[in-house]
Amino acid sequence: MLLRVFKRTGPGVIFLIIVILIAVWISAIINQRLHPRFIYETDPMPLYGLMKLMINNNHNLGVILSFLMVSLMAFLMVNFNTTVFFIHERTFLPALFYVLFGGFFPDQQLLNPVIPASIFLMMTIIRIMDGYHKTGTAYNYFDAGLLISIGSLFYVNLIWFGLLVIIGIALLRTGNLKEIVISILGLLTPYLITFALYYVAGKDLRVLVKLIEDNLFTKSTFYPFPRLTIVALLYTGLLVLISEVQLIKHMNTKKIKSRKTFSLMIWTFLISISVYFAVRSVSIEIVWMASIPVSYFLTHYFVFVKKKLVPEILFTLFFVFILFIQIWYLK
Repeated sequence: MLLRVFKRTGPGVIFLIIVILIAVWISAIINQRLHPRFIYETDPMPLYGLMKLMINNNHNLGVILSFLMVSLMAFLMVNFNTTVFFIHERTFLPALFYVLFGGFFPDQQLLNPVIPASIFLMMTIIRIMDGYHKTGTAYNYFDAGLLISIGSLFYVNLIWFGLLVIIGIALLRTGNLKEIVISILGLLTPYLITFALYYVAGKDLRVLVKLIEDNLFTKSTFYPFPRLTIVALLYTGLLVLISEVQLIKHMNTKKIKSRKTFSLMIWTFLISISVYFAVRSVSIEIVWMASIPVSYFLTHYFVFVKKKLVPEILFTLFFVFILFIQIWYLK
């Protein structure tokens, strides 16, 4: 019943998603939390440091700003499918799943550099797909590299997703070396400008280099996973596995552009997981990025699965886990 309601596309579904978004984030206002002592909070990257300065470290203002950015992200995700139409179904489920994934870690529901960085990642994916069937040199790969690099000035570990731009070129183009070069130039440009601004302002460039190094390589603070969250994550992992198996089984039945888009999403997910396990400075904040492809995987599964009762149960259980986590954190 619950799944059937959210599979609709009327204005009522939009209203329900907004209500759920508010419900998921209300605990961040009611139960104020300290920022975790991660390196990106103690030594923020330049753009995130500027953002914190602009709101004067006001907790509630930071939560509201993050809430608005998540709302923008939900819109971008729905709009991307509407434009590319790779799921072949108009649906608001990607926005719903992204909103719900944010509820897994309520202590991350505050001003966070990964949230704006995730928006830049989503815009990068959009720009990469804009290069599909474009004649001549596709300069949107410069834009894609630029977006990744700007986002990394909020959260430095977004820079590892620069690999996604190269993968996108390999998936969509015919090995155009020029496009690889301009994408690398796009990655370099924001950092060249940042170093230039520091130099003109008379600041020590070694301080900026040290800041980047610390954010990239300092071991992240240990995150203690509550038992309820562990159970919820294990269940969600099983759900994601089921959805990916279903997607791969039906991949050959899809149009070429849809296959390319889902392939790009699979790579986005693989990079997210690899970065989490391989990079010392990365912790559970990466959920904001991994949730992008996973939201599309789950949407595809729940839109096209033929059984009726089983998907309803699976969807409702996922919903209930998020609800329990939110109640637990309100204690």
